[in-house]
Amino acid sequence: MRFINLLPIALLAATASTTAIPESAPKDGLRLIKTSDDAPGIWVTEDEKWDLFVKAHVPFVDVTDTQDLETLGAARLQKRQSGSFPSAPTHQSQVTPLISAINISNVQGWMTTMTNYHNRYYGSTYGVQAANWLYSVVQAQAGSNSRVTVRQYTHSSFSQKSIIAKIQGTGTGVVVIGAHLDSVGSTRTGRAPGADDNASGSLAILEAFRLVVASGITPTNSIEFHWYAGEEGGLLGSRDIFRAYASAGTNVKAMLNQDMTGYSPNNQFGVIADYTNSNLNTFVEKLVTAYTAKTSKRSYCNYGCSDHASANSAGFPAAMVFEDVFESSSPYIHSASDTVSTISFSNIKEHIKLTLGFAVEASYF
Repeated sequence: MRFINLLPIALLAATASTTAIPESAPKDGLRLIKTSDDAPGIWVTEDEKWDLFVKAHVPFVDVTDTQDLETLGAARLQKRQSGSFPSAPTHQSQVTPLISAINISNVQGWMTTMTNYHNRYYGSTYGVQAANWLYSVVQAQAGSNSRVTVRQYTHSSFSQKSIIAKIQGTGTGVVVIGAHLDSVGSTRTGRAPGADDNASGSLAILEAFRLVVASGITPTNSIEFHWYAGEEGGLLGSRDIFRAYASAGTNVKAMLNQDMTGYSPNNQFGVIADYTNSNLNTFVEKLVTAYTAKTSKRSYCNYGCSDHASANSAGFPAAMVFEDVFESSSPYIHSASDTVSTISFSNIKEHIKLTLGFAVEASYF
């Protein structure tokens, strides 16, 4: 998750050492960065990307390896934005037992391990190690269920791997539940436990995955759980994956993103209204009412703020449910202070409930 600094984008372009005119082929060692839908993009070094965007908290997307994603998704996006979703949840008999079986101590234990890595920065050795550890935990939850596969997704421009776990359905559709696994601190090599951003989201969907697998459900739509690498570097992992899905014609019915789930002073979900599908948002709000003890309020998190934007760019209906309204989110993120001690596990439990409701209900879309 990345937050906004009001430093003018024009100033950033002026301080970059390279041209603001994009070229289709990557320049040697440089990254193509966009700061809005209409921005042409600027080529910068990795050091400049860190200093001008990550460190400065300026919203951006690194499109270097996925420059055609929006083109691939354009026709699909127009069709999907007008699509409809069920008028109400109808599978309470399947969801309620799963909610009753939530074991929040699983999340607490996993989070202790996950935040003990010095950081999970996508360009660090620690980030690779943390992703590999999480992969092993996801594999363990899959067990011997023959309908479940777990794989790592390798990215061409950085070493941290994403994770995709799939519960095979009987139809051709796919629903995706995602969260990013990386973290970032005040420096690339600094301490970044990333408890809220985003161990909380990663582990909320992990516990949901465990429960859905254990239920033995045979869904109509395949259910995929994604843990994305490199989100803090400009949505790198999720853009790679959704570009591949768009190129292959994968029938993604809906995507739910969980980024930051462990801090909520107002005890309400923030349903993100920008770079998402409005009809899917309405259905998600109905899931909040049906399956959680919280209310929800629409909120905005702006350009490139998290991985739902990648699915949206690919033309897939996407939703993002945040820990609270955007302006009331955790003050500790992107620092050494984003630790387990700041986390509300009761709030994470509500996100797990919502994720379970989405997984089951969306499997019938």
